[in-house]
Amino acid sequence: MDTRLLTTFTVLARTGGFTAAAAELHLAQSTVTVHIRTLERDLGVRLFDRLPTGALLTDAGRRLLERAEEVLDAVARLRAGSAEAGAVSGRVVIGSPESLCASRLPGLVAALRTSHPEVDVHLYAAGTRECVEGLRSGRLDLALLLEEETEFPDVTSEPVGREPLALVAAPGHPLAARERAASWPELAEESFFLLEEGCSYSDALARRLLAVPGTRPRLTRFGSVDAARNCVAAGLGLTLLPLTTVTEELRRGRLVRVEGPGFPAAPVRLARHRRRWTAPAAREVARVLVRHLGD
Repeated sequence: MDTRLLTTFTVLARTGGFTAAAAELHLAQSTVTVHIRTLERDLGVRLFDRLPTGALLTDAGRRLLERAEEVLDAVARLRAGSAEAGAVSGRVVIGSPESLCASRLPGLVAALRTSHPEVDVHLYAAGTRECVEGLRSGRLDLALLLEEETEFPDVTSEPVGREPLALVAAPGHPLAARERAASWPELAEESFFLLEEGCSYSDALARRLLAVPGTRPRLTRFGSVDAARNCVAAGLGLTLLPLTTVTEELRRGRLVRVEGPGFPAAPVRLARHRRRWTAPAAREVARVLVRHLGD
């Protein structure tokens, strides 16, 4: 069987659309259609239902998907084995929370460009749920999760570091000049600008604030560190962010740390698909990443 047909099949299963699959594979849409029809004819089953909203896997398609991924993994292993004598090369896509993409991972990319110039690293900002789905679909090779534990049967993870957190406000905020740490009831009376749902430390803070009886904390969620940080710097409230993302603002005096109940550092976990083969380039990136985050 032509493995190109299986590649087209897995990409179409992931993207859910012939146009999107053609764009990713750099093929004409008609070629994608021919590949799928050929595969369906060879196997004697219908793999997709063609709907106005896209291509939906049939039961037969879902059964084939895992086997197709295993075959393509085996082919990738064979190709990698024949090239192991040369320099490590290839494309590696890492999913990561936006805060790590902005503050910690640029240094990783710079280090890899020096030590492994043939490795092309792409960063994709995403929360835990999207990262896990990316690993499952094959769109991501590796992912960083800001989670204490992960309980996904098809994803394995290991702790690789911890990110200290900082509760910050603008210099003129009433809580900024106090020597005494703010209590939970006092914090629950404030406005907070937090990262979007799915950010583990933001979600934990929101739950704790909402649990204070008799208060109604004002919580605004953003998908961007910059948006939350700029609202707080403008004097609109407080935020909890990784220290690395506010270091420059603290140094320049745009933000100040607020003494609070204490927030444990957020654990960083390196995740990958449990069954899918990890290519040499991704293994090397993972090795450098563990060293980089552990410093």
